[in-house]
Amino acid sequence: MNIFGSVLSKYSEDPSSIFSDSAATVASDITAPEFFICVGAALILGFLISLIYIVTHRKEGYSQSYVFTMIMLPTIVALILLLINTTAGALSLAGAFTLVRFRSVAGDPKDIAYIFFAMASGVACGIGYVGFAVVFFIVLGIVLFVLSEMNFGGSKARHMTLKITIPENLDYQGVFDPVLSKYTNFYKLRRVKTTNFGTLFELIYAVDVNEDMDQKKFIDELRALNGNMTINLVFFKYEDKIYES
Repeated sequence: MNIFGSVLSKYSEDPSSIFSDSAATVASDITAPEFFICVGAALILGFLISLIYIVTHRKEGYSQSYVFTMIMLPTIVALILLLINTTAGALSLAGAFTLVRFRSVAGDPKDIAYIFFAMASGVACGIGYVGFAVVFFIVLGIVLFVLSEMNFGGSKARHMTLKITIPENLDYQGVFDPVLSKYTNFYKLRRVKTTNFGTLFELIYAVDVNEDMDQKKFIDELRALNGNMTINLVFFKYEDKIYES
């Protein structure tokens, strides 16, 4: 009680001393070489993480703004944690960062993992564990590169998603089965949903198409059954995504 009483009396007499004491504590605990080492290491690791991202996404494409984000993020996180200057505060802020919602269209889960990769490196540098951050980057970077080159977990090109739009008055059960059996090795109706204020239905199938399938004939036969309405046939991994040139 005496300790808290003396602290309160000190700051009640001079409230501005709260900020001056905090600034003095940060300045005395962080030297210029430590600052440049931590922030510089975070910047370099962010740049290297962006290179790993570019290499692992060179076939499918990537956004330049996303690459810039991964360069900036570790440096920003490291600087904030240096200013907090306590391990408990750093961990609290790291937990708060996990609640941040990026105001953009949700992307590939792998892209989100790269964001956390960059943030983790920035946190490690910000609390002074530069060596651990470097080792963490090397290990995870090698693993990501190897998995990308192996196409680990990738689906076969024959696995596709078929979306068929039909009018609401069409009884779809069994209508498309003869065509699907002819052109695919396997098909399964995954979801049925209404569109256009309930005036249309959209059937979503998971299909494993034949290797020698003529896609045009396949779609033409489906169009003859759904009233020449919209049909989408896309690779399974590109489902529900939009790509712009």
